[in-house]
Amino acid sequence: MKQRKHSQGFTLIEVMVVVVILGILAAVIVPKIMDKPDEARINKAKQDIRVLEEALNLYKLDNFSFPTTDQGLDALVQKPSLAPEPKRYKQGGYIKKLPKDPWGNDYQYLNPGVHGEIDVYSKNKDENSIEDDIGNWNLDEITTGHAKN
Repeated sequence: MKQRKHSQGFTLIEVMVVVVILGILAAVIVPKIMDKPDEARINKAKQDIRVLEEALNLYKLDNFSFPTTDQGLDALVQKPSLAPEPKRYKQGGYIKKLPKDPWGNDYQYLNPGVHGEIDVYSKNKDENSIEDDIGNWNLDEITTGHAKN
């Protein structure tokens, strides 16, 4: 004779325990995941700034000085028409095109810089505040979008 096992569904208590566990996991994990897009944007900006700074260093190596503030970062893409004209400009430029920062804005450039010989920076998501700028002077300090004071 064959015996049949009766299969039973989950009890209400078991379902409630699972729902509570999922709720606890969501309360712990979701806030951590929600910060990731901002971290990704900050890391992208930091990487772009490093690339722009390296291209500027190559420009200086070839032309004995950095582009002026008026020539700007455009000098990395095409030979500047404004004085001083670079004498040994690399054919094809130093980068193919200027990136936009992760918030859709242009990267900023100053020569001479406020923080160093040159400043390359993003205004971050708050264009009016200088406190959260991401620049070549504070790349190692920025972890959550604000420089350490």
